[in-house]
Amino acid sequence: MVAGVTAFVSFDKTVQLTVDGKTSKVHTFASSVSGVLARQGITIGAHDSVVPEPSARVGEGQRIAVRFGRPLDLDVDGDNRKVWVTATNVNEALDQLGLRDENMYVSASRSEPIGRKGLALRVLTPRDVTVIADGRTRHLVTAAGTIRELLLETGIVLAPQDQVNPQLQATPQDGSIIRVVRIQSKLITLKVDIPFKTTKIPDKTMFSWERKVITKGVPGVKEVTVSLLRRDGKPAGKNTLASRVLRQPVNAVVRVGTKAGKFAMVPGASRLNWAALAMCESHGNPRAVSSAGPYYGMYQFSASTWHSVGGHGVPTDASAEEQTYRAQLLYKRDGAHQWPVCGRHLYDK
Repeated sequence: MVAGVTAFVSFDKTVQLTVDGKTSKVHTFASSVSGVLARQGITIGAHDSVVPEPSARVGEGQRIAVRFGRPLDLDVDGDNRKVWVTATNVNEALDQLGLRDENMYVSASRSEPIGRKGLALRVLTPRDVTVIADGRTRHLVTAAGTIRELLLETGIVLAPQDQVNPQLQATPQDGSIIRVVRIQSKLITLKVDIPFKTTKIPDKTMFSWERKVITKGVPGVKEVTVSLLRRDGKPAGKNTLASRVLRQPVNAVVRVGTKAGKFAMVPGASRLNWAALAMCESHGNPRAVSSAGPYYGMYQFSASTWHSVGGHGVPTDASAEEQTYRAQLLYKRDGAHQWPVCGRHLYDK
């Protein structure tokens, strides 16, 4: 009996077992580390850590440490991979992975525990970026996870209509250029003419150069609300937001002659040298247009003067014969001073 007790005492050992940082004292008859773990129901996998090795012999007071492996879905600056660590919290895991920069962006709290099932972890190392906003260019080092966070760090406040490129939810990359464009809008209300249409009624009792206004056209009026846009203080277009008609236009009705016939000569003007005047004014070209007025045709009428002697449209739309006829009417009414430079040629022999 004494021998049996002696043998029991000699094989019984007390060891200190630490599993994932939690320590307890264990009595065991096992002679190896693997035996101790087996008797405690601890199974070791390929990613687990045991110190000393499972095959090591166990003596009285032996210390055994077990760390179970934990999978991490790790994203470092967009590089995704699966890794295993034996750390029990995020900070230890970063240390094991060699990610020790205190300025890094980490998607989880550094003190967050890591369970046996692991977790997903995103890490962004500091990056050099350029921010252009409000007329300033800033060169920064950031670990922000998004453009929005970067702008908050920089103290740039966005209005709802401002534009940011890249988009706010994008991740700042090393060398990124972030542009903030300030968009301002101003509402104004304008009154705008509505053009009238012209209905032409053929009249065979009138010559082809004759026109008779039956109903005078009157432009309508509409009220338009417009948003004027500016990008960083510079005009960038406009948007029409609303429009309402204040007055409908009155369409014109005009009788247009269709009867063939030649233009009559104007007494007191027909015998003057109109060819010499035309050569001086336009080199005799009935389609000539001068930008100075502008002035049109052989005799360089202004549009208003042409209309005052019964012409329609502009002189270049009319025949050379009609242009001469209406030039004679103008001379009969106002004399040669309508052509202050070339009018003297009317009297050439």
